[in-house]
Order: sequence, then C-alpha cells, then structure tokens
Amino acid sequence: MNISSYFSSELFKGKTVFITGGGSGINLGVAKNFATLGANIAICGRTQAKLDSAAGELRALGAKVCVAVADVREMAALEAALAQTKAELGSIDVLVCGAAGNFLVPAEQLSANGFKTVIDIDLMGSFNASRAAFSQLKETRGSIIFISAGQAYMPYAYQVHVAAAKAGIDMMMKNLALEWGRYGIRCNSIVPGPIEGTEGMKRLSSPDALAQLTAGIPLGRMGTVDEIGQVAVFLASPLASYVSGTVLVTDGGQNLAGSALFNMGAEKMMNAAAAAAKNNTGSAR
Repeated sequence: MNISSYFSSELFKGKTVFITGGGSGINLGVAKNFATLGANIAICGRTQAKLDSAAGELRALGAKVCVAVADVREMAALEAALAQTKAELGSIDVLVCGAAGNFLVPAEQLSANGFKTVIDIDLMGSFNASRAAFSQLKETRGSIIFISAGQAYMPYAYQVHVAAAKAGIDMMMKNLALEWGRYGIRCNSIVPGPIEGTEGMKRLSSPDALAQLTAGIPLGRMGTVDEIGQVAVFLASPLASYVSGTVLVTDGGQNLAGSALFNMGAEKMMNAAAAAAKNNTGSAR
C-alpha cells in the first residue's frame, strides 16, 4: 500500500523526523513512510555502512537526510547527533525511539551483563534520546513515538530482559506524556506484532516456528514494516493531535491468543541450537 494514496505527499513537508536505530528493519520502514510524505529524515545508529545504505534509500524517496553515528547508550553522542540534525535539517518535530537489542535466553542462563545490555539499549537509550531531544521538541511542540513490544504486558519465554526493558519504556512514555504535555509534546508507543523480513524475527524464530506463530494470528499473517510506519505517521500527524500517553498495539490480534505459540516455537529453536552445539562438539573430538 502506497501511503501517499491516503495522506498528502506534503503532510510532513518542512518537518524533521529523528529515528534511533534507523538503519534497518522496522525503523527504516518508519523512516521511509515519513520520507514519502515529505519529511526530512535524521537516522542514527552504530554502523556507518548500514546508515549510509539506508540514507541512499531515503534520498531516493526525495528526502533530505542527516546521518549520525551514535550509540543510544551514550548521551553525549546523542546530543551531538541531535545538534548535527538541527544544523542540517532544523529542529526535530518527531522523535522515534526504535533502537533495540534482543536474543533468546533462559533466565537462569542470562548474565547480569546481558540483562544490562538490553536495558541500556532499549530503556536507557529511549530515555537518553528523549531527554537529549527535549529542547528541540519543546520548540516545535513535537511528538515522541516509542517502539515497544508485546513483552511489555505479557510474559514470553526466554525474554525476561526484553520484558523489563519494554515495560519500562511504556511506563516512561506515560510519565513523559503526563509531564511534557504542558509543552505541547505528545508521547505514544507502538507495539508491533510479528513483522516479516526483520532481523528480530530471524533471531527469535525458525521457519517452522514462524509458520506456527502466523497460524495463531487472528488476521492470519505477519505484519509488514510499512504497516508499522503507517501507524507512526498517523500518531505524528494532526489526525492524532489529541492522542497522548497511548500504547497502540499493531499486531493483527496476535496478543489475544497469548504467548503460547511463541513459547513453543522458541523452545524448539533453543533445543535445536543446543543439539547442534552438542553434535559439533562431538564431531570435534
């Protein structure tokens, strides 16, 4: 679906959107939808090559693009990236906090450092970006969109680190909506369901498990990065001018059936990985 068939191609003309983790996956899909509607796009991430590739795709859509290498765990790096964005594109109107980390791991095998890494990237990174962007968002009376996950409100096996991070993000979003509403800043979260073709789905599931998971989604399919991008565009648009403090679940109804199918698929994937590792060890002897 071409979003410009439903929204004006100039809806975000002259507006600037800053996206953390914007070099790939859902976040790049979000960037492309804003770019299609005339926005200037700033993307940050840790890998220059990935950002440069994404920038090429965004420029092909007609967007002015600012690329900044920055780790969201480092406040100084984010402040520099936002200052660069303001100098090149103007103050930001929309902040999308999408940088995230994830992997399957049993809680009893999860190291303190592994837990902290996900908390630092997802939760601390989202706070750092929001705090660093505050002065620009106050100036533009802009909005913040957090990319959350179903782990925030439902237990998923082998996801204790992500659950803690995403639950923290959603509550932080509500606190910021409460405190920063006086400045005209709106804050909302999007909860994507299983999204096809993303690195996250490759890491969290196998082809067999994905087929099983998809069969349990009421709409009968996985989502696309464009569908998440379209929701982000709506939340940042004047159509959502009175929407703040909301968690918008965009998962085809997947959450309604619970996490059992994911859990079974994850169990199979973990067992297969353990068996492969055992076989490799035996072959090496």
